[in-house]
Formats: sequence, structure tokens, C-alpha cells
Amino acid sequence: MTPLMLRDVELGGVPGSAVVIRDGVIAEVGVGLEPTGNIDVIDGAGGALVPGLHDHHIHLHATAAERSSVRCGPPHVRTPDDLARVLRTAPGDSVRGVGYFESVAGELDSEALDRMHARRPVRVQHRSGALWVLNSAAAALAGLDAADHPGVERYGDGRPTGRVWRADTWLRDRLPPTAPPPLDAIGAQLAAYGITGLTDATPDLSPSSLAALVGAHGGGALPQRLHLLGAPSGFVSPSGTLTTGPYKIVLADSGLPDLDVLAETIRDVHAAGRGVAVHCVSREAFAILLAAFTEVGARPGDRIEHGALIPPESIDDLRRLGVRVVSQPGFLSDRGDSYLRDVDPRDRGDLYRCRSLLDAGVPLALSSDAPYGPLDPWAIIAAATTRTTESGAVLGHSEILDPSQALAGFLSAADDPGGKPRTIRVGQPGDLVLLHAPLADVLAAPSSSAVRTTVIGGRVVHG
Repeated sequence: MTPLMLRDVELGGVPGSAVVIRDGVIAEVGVGLEPTGNIDVIDGAGGALVPGLHDHHIHLHATAAERSSVRCGPPHVRTPDDLARVLRTAPGDSVRGVGYFESVAGELDSEALDRMHARRPVRVQHRSGALWVLNSAAAALAGLDAADHPGVERYGDGRPTGRVWRADTWLRDRLPPTAPPPLDAIGAQLAAYGITGLTDATPDLSPSSLAALVGAHGGGALPQRLHLLGAPSGFVSPSGTLTTGPYKIVLADSGLPDLDVLAETIRDVHAAGRGVAVHCVSREAFAILLAAFTEVGARPGDRIEHGALIPPESIDDLRRLGVRVVSQPGFLSDRGDSYLRDVDPRDRGDLYRCRSLLDAGVPLALSSDAPYGPLDPWAIIAAATTRTTESGAVLGHSEILDPSQALAGFLSAADDPGGKPRTIRVGQPGDLVLLHAPLADVLAAPSSSAVRTTVIGGRVVHG
């Protein structure tokens, strides 16, 4: 690999700096460095150079699949007639819909979907990602009538409603086989955003999904470093840029676990030398999880995914336990008006806490939760600094972060979310983002348009 120099960049507020990367690692950092020998040079023209961003919670295959799916929620779908139209006009032998809001046509079931489109198999995913709703044709294909999965919802007479909770892999295996979607377009888009590392938070990855992620990473379709929460025990990574993270546990609000069962699960994962990453979005789920951690204890790396509702009296408990939070303030700009309509006013101040966690010493990392939240990290940074909904309301003014704090939420290492932000220094991996302007100017109005060049391991992957 030819060495790479980025010169005339702002680094840590110092203009005129330069960085040299050799063999994928930062080899020189300083002011006034000049290129020598065979080396590629990028002139930064005074733009800031920052460490590559890391999205600490994303669902890669779901994000890729969304691109070929029908959007079933605002802004383009707002009424039952809108939904019927997009289902009817969607191409293909079957229809996969995503991003459904109850405000469009209420709580869907098979009968409601049949009235909109019964000719082809249709499945529609709730905006949360927790629920699929199948029309009668899709339910027959999946064999829901005879299925014994606990996530299959039924009417009082035993017939399936077409509503299936927390069963993505199970459901996919029962429908006509499809290959995991390609990830090259997503990898390129993420690189354009300045993202050099990803934590895939999909739980219990199936063998085919795991193989596809490994193949996309190793084959270059996904240039980012990859950290997997859903890798099975005993998984051996073929590459040092693909690592295994804590074990993902989902506390599904459709069926919260018994406290003793959850505590035993966490205890077993800890005994195997692995932390846990626990999906937790409700007040009830948080209370059960906090009780389990209090009983079992936490180990380094334990993390709460989302922490959508964290009571103020529990923040000190999180700090004492050493549990970190991986949050998504992008939901406030994306769904904030729905929260204002649907969330109890007493709970709104507890939504997606940021500033209060940092002030209390609780490690906080930011992420997208794409495809269920906005993918663009700069839009998430902007959301964290304003907490403004689409209509202009502010949700939780006291939780606003300053721009540098929001950026830092994307700069911690994959295995230390919310830890000390990575810095550009000799010996660190050559994962860098060159911006079009000084950092203060970019953070005054965060936008992905500020990203000029993205480098991963000394290789330019964008710009």
C-alpha cells in the first residue's frame, strides 16, 4: 500500500498540520511535514481532520433491504388510501413494506391488509422494527396457522392475526428464500458520511446473515471495520477488522422476561467472558433490567441499547454499576411529533437522555439504529444539539448536547462506546475524515455535505 499524506489540515484546532499513514497506521503527525519518496498526497486546504466516525448501533441487512422496500409511513403515506395505493403499485411478486405508523391506518392485522391488497403476499413492518403484519396470502406462505412461535399473535378463537412480534429470522426462514441483500451501496453511503466503523446490533445472526456480513466485509463491499453483537458464541473472526461485541439481549415489550430468567441469562453470558448489550425501550423493561444488573452485577462492556426512557432517579445507579448507554437522539427529529402525541407527558422529559447521563458520568455513545432511525450521523449530531421535532417543538431542552459532545458520541472505539474519544496520533489506525472547513464551522451547522474524504486503514474509500 502506498503511503498517504494529508497536508494543510486543521488538527486539534491547529492549522497547517499534516498526517502521514503507512501500512494502514498513522506514522507521523506534525506541522510543516513535507512529502518524501513515493507517497500519495491530499491537500486539505485548511479543512479539519477528525477520527473516523463509528455508528455504535445499526442493522446492516435491514438497512440494505429497506432500499428495495415500500415506505408505509409519513411523509408520503398518511392515510389508509395512501397505504393501499403504495401496496397496490409496488413492483414484484410480493410486497415488503417498512416504516409503518399507526397514525396511517391504526393497528393493522391480516384482515386490514387484505382490504388494502390481497392479490399478492404482503408483509409490513412497524416503524420500531419489532412487529411484522402479514396479509392472508403471506400468512399462508409462512404457515402461521400451525406455527408455535411465541411471537405469533392470535385471535381469541386461535386464528393468527397476521401480527408477528420479534421474529425476523424465524419469519424469513418460513417465507420463500431470498439471499441477504448486498451491502455495497450501504457501505459507500456510510463512507460518504465519514463512518469508518460499524456495530451491527442484529441479535442472533443466522448462519446465512453472518456469512453474508463476513463476505461483504472481507470482499470490500463493506469497507468499514465491523463489530458484531449478534455473533454466536465461539465465532472466530477471519480478520482483525471484524470483531465480536457483547451478546445482544432483547427485552421485548410484547413479552417482558421474568427477572430471575433475565438475571440468569446475564450471569451465564458474563461467565462465558462476554458482556451484554440489552435492548431496552420502556420504563418497565428498564426497571427489570436495572434490577437484574443490581442482582448479578455488571462487567466492563455491558451496555443498554436505546435507553429510550430512563427515570432520573436511576441515573446514579447506572453510573455506580458502570453500565453505558448507546442512544439515538435522531429519533427526536424523526419521530418527535409522534412522541408528543403518544407518550405520556410525564415521560417526555425522560426520552433519549443525553446531557444528564454525561453530567452524571454515565458513558454515552450515539448511533443511528438504521433503518429504524436516520442513517446520517451528522443529522443525528444536529438532532442531539437541538432536540427539535419536525414541527419545531423541543423535546427535553435540558438534555441538549453541545456540538463537540455530540460528535464525541461517534468517536469512541467499538469496544468502548461512550469511552474516551479516539484521537489522531502516531500508532493509531489510519481511519480519518477530512472535512471541507474548520471544525468549528462544521459543528455550527452539522451536515454530511461537510465530508470531503474518508480514509479507512490508509485507503481512501470516499472522495
